[in-house]
Amino acid sequence: MNRGGAEAQSENQIIEAIIGCAIEVHRTLGPGLLESAYEECLCYELSSQGLYFRRQVALPVSYKNIKLDCGYMLDLVVNERIIIELKTVEKLAPIHEAQLLTYLKLYPCTVGLLINFNVPILKLGIKRLVNQFQETSAPPRLCG
Repeated sequence: MNRGGAEAQSENQIIEAIIGCAIEVHRTLGPGLLESAYEECLCYELSSQGLYFRRQVALPVSYKNIKLDCGYMLDLVVNERIIIELKTVEKLAPIHEAQLLTYLKLYPCTVGLLINFNVPILKLGIKRLVNQFQETSAPPRLCG
């Protein structure tokens, strides 16, 4: 975990910074490594940019008011506002997007980045997803 001074940054500024960090990691390492190596290097870059983040954040699932420990983990949560899900797959598939959207519904964030490092040009492996789901009887969920 790292505490930085990015509290006043807009969501778009934070996302730009995250993508810049991911591009730097990909430019330096290239494709073909394990997800854990990219995560470690991305955390280094996020720290160098002064961004607050937590890694491998436990995500409990609630079922009928019972919290289940199913072992779900968020790769990274930046500024308690943006979930980052890292991949090293041949091609992003709809199941990867569904996974991130589910995380966005279960964790109080509305924006997530799906980043696949196993591509020749990183911009081809980045997807920004937004959770539009809101409970009608409750106020919108905010991170933090």
